[in-house]
Amino acid sequence: MPDLQPVLSEILQELDRTLARISEDSVEELIDAILQAKKILVSGAGRSGLAVNAFAMRLMQMGYRVYVVGETTTPNLVSGDLLLIASGSGSTGGQVVIAKKAKALGARLALLTADKNSPLGELADVVVEIPAPSPQNRETVEPASIQPLGSLFEQCLFLALDAVVLLLMAERATNPDLMSQRHANLE
Repeated sequence: MPDLQPVLSEILQELDRTLARISEDSVEELIDAILQAKKILVSGAGRSGLAVNAFAMRLMQMGYRVYVVGETTTPNLVSGDLLLIASGSGSTGGQVVIAKKAKALGARLALLTADKNSPLGELADVVVEIPAPSPQNRETVEPASIQPLGSLFEQCLFLALDAVVLLLMAERATNPDLMSQRHANLE
């Protein structure tokens, strides 16, 4: 069995290499889209969904009107709103359907993906590409990952969205103490 530390070291190197390749301009576009949105709805499947839901929690704690698609308390999407989708492949069937409907309703679409040329990438107004392998592109994305499936993408997604939170906090001079006050208290 391999030792833990060398494996962790390789994962950290993969994270560093991949995160360094994210376009600063695309992240600025995402931040602008968030700042301009009347409300924000987020969507993602599987582990990408978990990461984008965690991002929604932080946005809520910062005072944004943010909701998770599919929850019973999620309001309707209208023009002036932002739908933020996370999809490694950029072609997840359910997400494509949601994106098409959002565009038909006049909402803006932001996408975090490993494939900016995907069906979702073609629909999106803002694309943040995280150049990491996913199950659909493992053969074509370099550098390869020692991690299975879309693990590298999903980890980078989580970290990139946490960085966006910090950038938004700086932009809006958000007080972490106020965020703590908005933290769930029925746990």
